[in-house]
Amino acid sequence: MAVRTPDPDPADDGLPDALSGLPGGLDGLGASGGANPGWLTDFELAQARRRLPMLYVEAVPVRIDGSGVVTDIGILLRATPLGEMTRTIVSGRVRYGETVRDALFRHLENDLGPMAFPMLPPSPAPFTVAEYFPIPGVSAYHDDRQHAVSLAFVVPVTGTCEPRQDALEVTWFSPEDAASDALAAEMEGGRGTLIRQALAHLGLLR
Repeated sequence: MAVRTPDPDPADDGLPDALSGLPGGLDGLGASGGANPGWLTDFELAQARRRLPMLYVEAVPVRIDGSGVVTDIGILLRATPLGEMTRTIVSGRVRYGETVRDALFRHLENDLGPMAFPMLPPSPAPFTVAEYFPIPGVSAYHDDRQHAVSLAFVVPVTGTCEPRQDALEVTWFSPEDAASDALAAEMEGGRGTLIRQALAHLGLLR
């Protein structure tokens, strides 16, 4: 299944997303000018996607117990533009001039709501780098629109998750269920592999 994560909401923080969610867009105002020099029109974004890799961040939300052991893995239920239901994780482009940490926080808040309270360290380190290609079979990950390089993180959340934008709900799976073939088959763009890599990184893949 090809990656079809949402384009950013233009109302988000008053500016469209500059290099924002897996879907998403390079932002700033293009030839028309404006305060954000990173903004691209749809045509300019399509041109850039044919020539440049796009930088993304992705986050696997987790809940931990009092001893720091991961007990649950958060997976989003999302509707595609074609009306199909699919499973995915928090993802989005990095804006021009934005730190990776700020991009992570922004997309976690956009997808999980402002009360999720993600626990981000001062200098987050990805557990893997995923490469999405428009040609199937080049890697485990596929995005039919572009070549995207994604930094993937495990992020504990301590608050209440209330999905927003096109995320319909967040479902919490046990590590065993998150590693299942059934869930992997529902994940878009090969992200079932990414979930298993996250579980292996946490020492929970059996």
